[in-house]
Amino acid sequence: MESKTMTRKTMKTRLAIAVLVISLLSPVALLAEKSDYTLKTSATVKDVLVENIGKKVQLKLDANESIEGTLTAVGDNLVHVSRLAGKDFYDALIRIDRIGAVIIKVRGN
Repeated sequence: MESKTMTRKTMKTRLAIAVLVISLLSPVALLAEKSDYTLKTSATVKDVLVENIGKKVQLKLDANESIEGTLTAVGDNLVHVSRLAGKDFYDALIRIDRIGAVIIKVRGN
């Protein structure tokens, strides 16, 4: 019985230390994650796409459609989006002139 009591006390102590460490680091993590997007006044949709190659994006198309996945490449007329959300084995090629909005993640939780 003594070893079970010791184990429970040790586990409670470790849990308390973990909670304390997490609560102390949370404000630091929030400050580190805060980064807003700064729009360049002369930016085009293509410029924003090029800046986000390799990141997950959601593209709103002019036909009120939405495509979400990893931005793989940006050409003169087409955008390649791979690993589509809900369709992991599919990619999409989208005409840049059909893109109405580019939705990107700029800060954490």
